[in-house]
Amino acid sequence: MNEYLKENLDGPNISIGIVVAEYNSFVTSKLLDATKRTMISYDILSENIVILEVAGAFEIPVIASRLAKSKRFDAIICLGAVIKGETDHYEYVSLAVTQGISRIALDNDIPVIFGVLTTHNVEQALDRIGGKKGNEGEDYAVAALKAIHSINQII
Repeated sequence: MNEYLKENLDGPNISIGIVVAEYNSFVTSKLLDATKRTMISYDILSENIVILEVAGAFEIPVIASRLAKSKRFDAIICLGAVIKGETDHYEYVSLAVTQGISRIALDNDIPVIFGVLTTHNVEQALDRIGGKKGNEGEDYAVAALKAIHSINQII
């Protein structure tokens, strides 16, 4: 844990919105668990973590946009998993989600963390939820907290 970051955050007053895709839930549920666990380890109150589920990654941007427009959250974390298959669907979904999340962050002046795994196969996804690469959900939580900390230094 980054002690400097923890000491310089007002954890109990931070509010986080998380949008998580149900599709590929064997991956997204592990990302969500690690993200929540990490947030709580930084003293973010569980009641200040709002989780909204969507069907798939493609639906993430519209819900993240609504969260951003509500002005209730210090950051939004978007969690999903797009795993390449036999068609071009992977490319279209990945591009749309990436562009949507980026636009939400810039249009609403809020950190929106891209926690959507885009992998070529299931093995790569598993490596990123507790396998060889650890669980990237932890990294997404820390990225949100670092962004909040940076913004607080500017204000």
